[in-house]
Amino acid sequence: MKYNPQQPHRRSIRLKGYDYSQAGAYFITICAYSRECIFGDVVNGIVKFLPIGKIAYQYWNEIPKHFKNVELDEFMVMPNHIHGIIVINSYVGVQNFEPLRKQNQFQHTMPSSIGSIIRTYKSAVTHLCKGNSYEHFKWQRNYYEHIIRDENDLYQIREYILNNPLKWELDEENPKNIKCKL
Repeated sequence: MKYNPQQPHRRSIRLKGYDYSQAGAYFITICAYSRECIFGDVVNGIVKFLPIGKIAYQYWNEIPKHFKNVELDEFMVMPNHIHGIIVINSYVGVQNFEPLRKQNQFQHTMPSSIGSIIRTYKSAVTHLCKGNSYEHFKWQRNYYEHIIRDENDLYQIREYILNNPLKWELDEENPKNIKCKL
């Protein structure tokens, strides 16, 4: 496909050259379309789920059933976004060998990569929502990730996730805190 300067182009927000299928811990944020509060509400520091929030919560817990080398750490479904820590473990092979990984051809997501996990999760939630008469449900395009580098980073992110409902009134993702620019 030829480059067309008149056409808008999406830029990747991923770390160039990084293999997001390698073992490690990743802090993920996924948002509802237009930051709409479709997952629930926070009442006295506790998230009260709407039906779509229950689906999002249930399916997040099921991620390890579909990706055998994945574990979940702390996560929180907020009214309009989800924070979670996904841990990708090394594949265990014979005598500490790992199977050969498929090459990432034509910008397709590699199996068991963060991109593949999030795509599968978002697709499953969307499919169930639409099948249960929530046709209006949509995700914001893409997701945010942070590669967790050490135990201190992991601890701070866990604390942030767990305290997120308590700080919802101050959260920049809270629609009450979004100021319109005139």
